Amino acid sequence: MLLVGIASVPAHAEGIRSQQWHLDAFGAEEIWQHSTGKGVTVAVIDTGVEKSNPDLRGQVLDGKDFAPELSGDQFTDYDGHGTGMAGLIAGTGARDGGNGAYGLAPGAKILPVRVPGLRDDDNGNMAESDEQFNRIVPQAIRYAADSGAQVINLSLGATTGSQALTDAVKYALGKGSLVFAAVGNNGDTSNLTAYPGATPGAVGVGAVDNKGKRIPMSQYGDQVDVVAPGKDTVHACGGGTGLCKSSGTSDATALASASAALLWSKHPDWTNNQVLKVMLNTIAAPTGGEKRSDYVGYGALRPLRTLKTPGDPGPAGVRPIDDLTEAAPTASATPSAGGDLPSAKPAPEESSAAPAPGPVASEEGGDTGLWIGLGIGAAVLVGAAVAVPVLRSRRG
Repeated sequence: MLLVGIASVPAHAEGIRSQQWHLDAFGAEEIWQHSTGKGVTVAVIDTGVEKSNPDLRGQVLDGKDFAPELSGDQFTDYDGHGTGMAGLIAGTGARDGGNGAYGLAPGAKILPVRVPGLRDDDNGNMAESDEQFNRIVPQAIRYAADSGAQVINLSLGATTGSQALTDAVKYALGKGSLVFAAVGNNGDTSNLTAYPGATPGAVGVGAVDNKGKRIPMSQYGDQVDVVAPGKDTVHACGGGTGLCKSSGTSDATALASASAALLWSKHPDWTNNQVLKVMLNTIAAPTGGEKRSDYVGYGALRPLRTLKTPGDPGPAGVRPIDDLTEAAPTASATPSAGGDLPSAKPAPEESSAAPAPGPVASEEGGDTGLWIGLGIGAAVLVGAAVAVPVLRSRRG
């Protein structure tokens, strides 16, 4: 089992908010005038969450420990990673009299769900590690869904999936939750598919930098649905100074989960399908003019846009992407000469009322339209109807 973020380094305490470029990119201060995520619970299935972290005090619920063989409990973070994800989601900035690190949804609550064996430097038997992952993580997902977590964050992965994992994700969807999972950090090496990022029903999240370009480590393929900031993000974390700077799809996934919490808080009567549809309606699309690429999925999330001009959330019971349908893979495992991989997913059709995206030159490796500042720039598919199911070739 592996975490899908690179090693964190301590961040300097002074001017923490000024170092959080990802919040500036989203337009956080304006976002918080519309929503802070209040009333929404985000489950962080990870290495534990330190509720004593100054930026997380009062944000962390009881949760559960699925790693009793380790010392401590769900509030004992054995790696520091889980606290970091919680900080990106719901940090309050309360450290040092309000000069700490903020999460994107500082009003949301964190449900800590600790699972074992998540270490980037794990040199143990990979088969045994994956077996443990596929035995315990499905239990953790079901617990989170049963505990009322609207959003379930999985900034972790294994090299194999399982029917139990697929069934757990589908169970969570059936309970009304949204599941966000990192696609992995081997995009510049093996690009081995990671689960649950590639599990049917999970929203696979990749990482981009401050220019909206995919970072090389962010894995590519049919499993990528959306991207979010994942380069040099500063946030609260476990251990040491309690503040870290890190990169990877772990971070991007946490910010995707926070984006969903913001929207759900403003529209508490919406279903998981409607929240996801609006997130996709308001995305910054790939610059090549295509609806989706295997590098950045449908594009970069823009939570301010979802709050200000959400468009039509669609039917409560219709999932906007048919990612529960398995299909034979059609994409190559390596980039084509033209840059982006051929997509294995047919794009959703737009309604006649939706503006078409403007053509912008695409770069190899994938990028999105300008989404810095207030989250505007690339053409927006406001209220675009998904008329054709989008097939995803995922294996459970």
